[in-house]
Amino acid sequence: MTENTDDILTLLPSRLKEARRAQGLSLEAVANLSGVSRSMVSQIERGESSPTIATLWNLTRALQVDFAGLLDAKDAKDRIDVLRSDDVPKIENIGQGCRIRILSPPEEAGGHEVYDIRFDKGGALISHPHTRGAVEQLTVLEGDISMTSGNAKNQLKAGDTARYAADVDHSITAFCGPARVFLIVKNA
Repeated sequence: MTENTDDILTLLPSRLKEARRAQGLSLEAVANLSGVSRSMVSQIERGESSPTIATLWNLTRALQVDFAGLLDAKDAKDRIDVLRSDDVPKIENIGQGCRIRILSPPEEAGGHEVYDIRFDKGGALISHPHTRGAVEQLTVLEGDISMTSGNAKNQLKAGDTARYAADVDHSITAFCGPARVFLIVKNA
């Protein structure tokens, strides 16, 4: 972490603003999530006010960013964030005969989500409609799958990619053997 107070005060406003925009949040939304007034958030982002540690802590928790990383003087371009295989979050209780690994960062949940899904023979993931305008893009990495989106049905094999509405009932089934898919969900 940087040790120069001037560096911290120079970096903080832009880092907080970048974090807020990356989350797609308004000043009002950050104020509601953090308990810090909208005007104070605005003043901090403009560099007109230096927050207390408590205020900064509340803002970083609301923005789901690392407190120390926010103040780190290293450029984000000089860093690689790695999520090791053993640390990838998994969903075990959804679907039948499938294992879902969540590859997207937690802060993107509800926006842009990425999954690695492995199916046993006959395994299925049956989904209810997501938010209005949601779409999915699925690429079959291994095996064959059958899929539906609303009334549309199709079969895909390894290497095929499908894009379809996810704001209707939709499903993925490994009908003739094990399969693996890479799934991107984009909520509107």
